[in-house]
Amino acid sequence: MKKSRYKKRIFDIIQIGTQVDIPSKIFDYFIVCMIVLSITVTFLRTFEQFSAYGNLLSHIEFYTIIVFIVEYALRLYTSDYLYPGRPWWKAALLFAFSFYGIVDLLTILSYFSELYSNGIVALRMIRAVRILRMFRINKSFDAFNVVAGVLKDKKNQIFSSIFIIAMLILAASLCMYGFEHEAQPEIFNNAFSGIWWAASTVLTIGYGDIYPITLGGRIAAIVIAILGVCAVAVPTGVISAGFVEYYTRIKNNDDVIEVPGDVFRILKSQASESGMDVNEYVEGLVRQREYERKAEKQQDRKRRKGR
Repeated sequence: MKKSRYKKRIFDIIQIGTQVDIPSKIFDYFIVCMIVLSITVTFLRTFEQFSAYGNLLSHIEFYTIIVFIVEYALRLYTSDYLYPGRPWWKAALLFAFSFYGIVDLLTILSYFSELYSNGIVALRMIRAVRILRMFRINKSFDAFNVVAGVLKDKKNQIFSSIFIIAMLILAASLCMYGFEHEAQPEIFNNAFSGIWWAASTVLTIGYGDIYPITLGGRIAAIVIAILGVCAVAVPTGVISAGFVEYYTRIKNNDDVIEVPGDVFRILKSQASESGMDVNEYVEGLVRQREYERKAEKQQDRKRRKGR
C-alpha cells in the first residue's frame, strides 16, 4: 500500500503536470530546461568554433541523456496510472508505442547512435528527433495549447487551402513541362521533374536553379507566381483569423463562468496559499478533475466487460 502511494505520487509529479502541484510544476520546468539544453548542445557541436569545448559539451549531453533515461523509466514504471484498468505490462506497452513514448525512446537512442554510428549519417540523423521533445513544453505553457486549438478549429479550411496549393503545383508542373520540354529536355524531362520548379515558384521561394527560357514558359511562370502568392495567402489568412477570434473571445470574456462570491474567496485563499493566481489554481483543479473522470470511465468499461 505504501509502495502504491509513492508510485501514485511519482505519477502525479511527472505525468499530470498541473499548476496546483508545485513539485509537478518544478519537474516540468526542469525537463523543459533539459530539452532546451540538449538541443542547444546538438546545435553547438556542429560549429567548428566550439570544438575546443567538445569535452564540456559531451559531458552536458551525457548528463541530459541520463535525465531522459530516468524520466523514461519512471514513465514506464507509472504507466498503469496513465492507462487505468490495464495490467502494468500492457500499460507500459501502450506508453512505449504512444507518440511521446516513441519520441522519448528515440531521443535516448540518438545519443547512443552517435557514439556507435562510426560516421554513418543515417544513424546520426536520429539526433534531429530531439527537437520533437519540445512538444513536452505543451504541458507547461499555454501558448502551445493556443496554437493547437487554433489549428484544430480551422483544420477544414487549412486542409482545403493545402489541397488547392497541391493542385496548383501539379497543374504548374504539367504546364511548364508542355512549354519547356523541347527547349530543355534534360531539365524538364517529365511532368514530375517540373514539381521542384513549381513548388519553389508557387511557394514564393524561387531558388532559380531551374527556370523557363521559352516565351510561353516565362508568361506561364508569371501567371503561376501570381497565383502562388494568392494561394499561400489563403492559409495564412485563415490561421491569422483564428488567432484574432481566439483572443477576441478572451477579451470579451465569452468563456468566463460566474461563481458565488464566497466560493471565489475560498478559491482565491487556496490559490494564495499555493503561491499562484486564482485562474491558474482553478485551471489545475479542472485538469485534475478531467483526469479523474477519464480514469472513472475506464474503470466503468472494465467492470462492464467483466460482467
